[in-house]
Amino acid sequence: MKREKEIYKVTLWGSFVNALLMALKFAAGILGNSSAMIADAVHSLSDFATDIVVLAFVRISHKPKDKTHDYGHGKYETLATTVIGLALFVVAAGILVEGAKKIAFWATGGTLVQPGKLALWAALVSILLKEIIFQYTNRKAKQLDSQAMKANAWHHRSDALSSIGAAVGIGAAIFCGERWAVLDPIASVAVGAVIIKVAVDLLKNGLGDLMEQSLPEEVEAEILEIVRSVPEVTEPHDLCTRRIGNHYAIELHILMDGELPLKTAHDKADEIERRLKERYGEGTHVAVHVEPIEEATLTK
Repeated sequence: MKREKEIYKVTLWGSFVNALLMALKFAAGILGNSSAMIADAVHSLSDFATDIVVLAFVRISHKPKDKTHDYGHGKYETLATTVIGLALFVVAAGILVEGAKKIAFWATGGTLVQPGKLALWAALVSILLKEIIFQYTNRKAKQLDSQAMKANAWHHRSDALSSIGAAVGIGAAIFCGERWAVLDPIASVAVGAVIIKVAVDLLKNGLGDLMEQSLPEEVEAEILEIVRSVPEVTEPHDLCTRRIGNHYAIELHILMDGELPLKTAHDKADEIERRLKERYGEGTHVAVHVEPIEEATLTK
């Protein structure tokens, strides 16, 4: 419950900042005639929407396991990460298309309106606030080991990066003269490209976990090392791993002397489970299948 409350508190702070910036950017983009700032405002709108997604999905993911969810509801947090990535991708594609249209219009002889200084100031304020909220959210995400919060933190960072691109384009369009007003939509295209990269990374991680992707090789190697450190346990094999939300699921087979009492074998399996949970958290799902060495040798 404490973890859930912390995630809620951090996300609510992010929502407040996003709502504030969204209003500021839309006003500055419209009044300052800046397509880059309007694109940045749409990005802040997507930030605000994904904050709502995180709040909804994290509540569900913290529900305990029940008759229909033997492994709990942790996958909902992974699903939230994927939804955020998809939202970012859609927003970025729209920004790229609109920016490209304005550049094409300018290239064929059209005249673009020069952006105003209000848009530049809005971009600079956005950079400052979004970087602050990114640092705060990312630090808390690491402490709480939350995938959804990590995704949301990078959503904040991508907004800061997009504001940097917008500030450069708007500033250049203002100070280089009206004939260089095309630098504003060029900046919006650059912003879109940055967001696309972030979105693809989030989708890759989220879909990988939803498709039961194994844990990284270095984590699996560490798991095997922990198992081998238990006395009388040999040859851990058939290791299967995956993520369930912010928890690990670990299943493996081990070999032990077939002459050992059943209680001893059971205690060793419990010892493996205890050590793995000490390393990866109490929410870790561990399943250990014990095989007698003699039987394993005959099977080979």
